[in-house]
Amino acid sequence: MEEIKKAKEKEGTDQKSESVEVPKKKKRKIRHHIQKGQAHIQCTYNNTVITIADINGAALGWSSAGLLGFKGAKKATPYAATQIAADVAEKVKKYGIKELEVYVKGVGSGREASIRSLANNGFNLVLIKDITPIPHNGCRPRKPRRV
Repeated sequence: MEEIKKAKEKEGTDQKSESVEVPKKKKRKIRHHIQKGQAHIQCTYNNTVITIADINGAALGWSSAGLLGFKGAKKATPYAATQIAADVAEKVKKYGIKELEVYVKGVGSGREASIRSLANNGFNLVLIKDITPIPHNGCRPRKPRRV
């Protein structure tokens, strides 16, 4: 009995060694071609951030002045805003976005420059909307300073 079991085990191991394992093919990641997207531009006094998302709001690519190496007061300049727009356009080019809805938030100096740069980088701007938050007499102001 034991000899038969050993013989069967040997046969099983021989069959495994004879069969050649075929390497599994890696699945290629499919980039969805998106026709229309959203660009969210946040311009503050200190920095400018541009995020490009699809229509549902899932971010596809972003860039900021600090990411590109601008420091200090140079981060809030119109030149930095044009560089940011060029960088984020390069990142999102693989998705094939043609049309953008632009939402601008903030009061920084890079607002118009970033919009103009997005248009120059091959995007068709369908909508430009200002969504800067405005208080409706919200917080109570500080008491006046006595000197």
